Amino acid sequence: MVLLNINPSSIIEEVEEIPFPPCNLDSDEPPLETDFHREQINVLIRLLKYWWSDRPNFYISGNLTVYYNQHQIKTRDFRGPDIFVVLDTEKRDRRSWMVWDEDGKYPNLVIELLSNSTESVDRGLKKKLYQDVWRVPNYFWFHPETLEFQGYHLVDGKYQAIAPNNLGLLWSDQLELFLGINQNQLRWFTAKGLLIPLPEEQERFEKNQERQAKEQALQKLEQMKAILRSQGIDHE
Repeated sequence: MVLLNINPSSIIEEVEEIPFPPCNLDSDEPPLETDFHREQINVLIRLLKYWWSDRPNFYISGNLTVYYNQHQIKTRDFRGPDIFVVLDTEKRDRRSWMVWDEDGKYPNLVIELLSNSTESVDRGLKKKLYQDVWRVPNYFWFHPETLEFQGYHLVDGKYQAIAPNNLGLLWSDQLELFLGINQNQLRWFTAKGLLIPLPEEQERFEKNQERQAKEQALQKLEQMKAILRSQGIDHE
């Protein structure tokens, strides 16, 4: 038997030098630039949560930091997409998205909201990051003020522009939903091209349908009364 002369303190030093990624990091994103951006993010998040309320395996958030490099604290090598969706993951609230703590998952879809101060980064640096490093299958950008709208999907490692359909909608093959502009806002549409309503919009629609049905019933009743009166019949 050979006894090795090992200094315990050297082992401790080596262990301390092994980089372990931190956990439970808070998001580190700046405030949103305008009310347009804040409202647009909220609308898209609320809509998808409402439409997919029975799905337990997705996560959507906005203006939340995605940490993907264990040295990000020193290098600030992280990004916070305006909106991102991750599929096949646990549906729960998070303080940030840490790739190493989420089974290595990156977003399936990212949406950036352009502004005069960020549009060059969103079209250039971020697009390259999402294509080459994150490998995000679907990337869209939208300008809430100018209504510029563009989408890309990853084909053989490179982004190709998504062609709009005859309604001007862009297809997300990841979510199997369309994105399109409605009343100057970016909205989700079903695979059939139907606008996905917010809960309050759905409620207004149902109340309007009910009101119209009552009005039509009253009109038919008045028509029947008029016919009976013309025939000398007491409608009562």
